[in-house]
Amino acid sequence: MTAIEAVTRHHAPHAGDHIRLWRQRRRMSQLDLALEAEISTRHLSFVETGRAQPSRRMILALADHLEIPMRERNVVLAAGGFAPMYPERDLDAPEMRGVWEVIDLVLKGHLPYPAFAVDRRWNILASNRSLPRMYDGVAEELLTSPVNALRLTLHPKGLGPRILNLEEWRAHVLSRVRAQIAATADEALSELYAELKSYGGEEGPAVVEGRPLIPFRLMSEAGPLSFLTTTMVFDSPLDVTLSELIIECFFPADQETRERVATMAAERVD
Repeated sequence: MTAIEAVTRHHAPHAGDHIRLWRQRRRMSQLDLALEAEISTRHLSFVETGRAQPSRRMILALADHLEIPMRERNVVLAAGGFAPMYPERDLDAPEMRGVWEVIDLVLKGHLPYPAFAVDRRWNILASNRSLPRMYDGVAEELLTSPVNALRLTLHPKGLGPRILNLEEWRAHVLSRVRAQIAATADEALSELYAELKSYGGEEGPAVVEGRPLIPFRLMSEAGPLSFLTTTMVFDSPLDVTLSELIIECFFPADQETRERVATMAAERVD
């Protein structure tokens, strides 16, 4: 049961309930938040207990200081009796045409190396379909839409058995998902995290001495491939979908990978 569900057992959550829960998630005291928002601790207390009704401007100001995600800001606004501020459009909506063109440009421009765009729960929205032979032997259900990038990567019937540094990569992935959960309080992400942990393996820090980055190392039929990954997000989004969208790009970490990827890409053309 979530904290909000516990609240709703007694009454419908008001804006103050949400503000208090996000403040607690951020491990801030009422005094800390009041000082940052330049309001009195007494007034913040009244807001959190429902004795004072916050204005739309105050809700947004508190949400900004608490770094509440756009999706959840809409929830807080609705609980306060205000219309949502941020739309949530599909990527194929007319207003998103320019965004989709950027995504398509990045994905195609990154060939022959893998790149894909994912939503907040790591479901793949688009990819450049690079090196399809990398997925030989992966269970069909893991390649059925919607394909989850993290499940595909770590599942025992996915790429997991062929990841040469599975322990450190798994630790990196789990650490990243934990950070997302802390930032968003997304229950579905928590469920995905529990599933990823259930695949087995030791829990530990994703730290390797002597290297600046953790590579993604995968055994392919052409030989070992080693990639460095980068993350791209859209700056200054005003849409929920855009605020949660991530583009992941894989770059060759060594000359051997460059040569093997070039060979695999040429064979695909042939």
